[in-house]
Amino acid sequence: MAIRRRIDPDEGRNALEMWVAHSEADATTADRSTLATAVRFTLEELASRAEGNSVEVRVPPFGVTQCIPGPRHTRGTPPNVVETSAQVWLEIVTGKTEFSAALAEGAVDASGTRADISDFVPLYTSAELEGRR
Repeated sequence: MAIRRRIDPDEGRNALEMWVAHSEADATTADRSTLATAVRFTLEELASRAEGNSVEVRVPPFGVTQCIPGPRHTRGTPPNVVETSAQVWLEIVTGKTEFSAALAEGAVDASGTRADISDFVPLYTSAELEGRR
């Protein structure tokens, strides 16, 4: 079953590219709207590429998604949760930071036996994003 997208893929990718451009220029971070769109787009992309309901990925305050095949939880707190900030999330999905490194540094909270999403990230490489500019 395909996920229902709320963010137009072109709009989401443009927001992600803008975030990358800001971070590479060491400028101030992208505006809140761009940041929110980039986070929501990449959460939808993760859910699309790793369809399932066994892991919940949270990037407060911008979004949450369920992904990765496996046992589905139906009530209460999910047993497998990954949570991080928007900045760290976008660094992970663009390959600027490895998931395992962010986890080791404490920039990511992950609980549960299925909470290792390193097989599914990065979603985009810098070369892929730069190719569209």
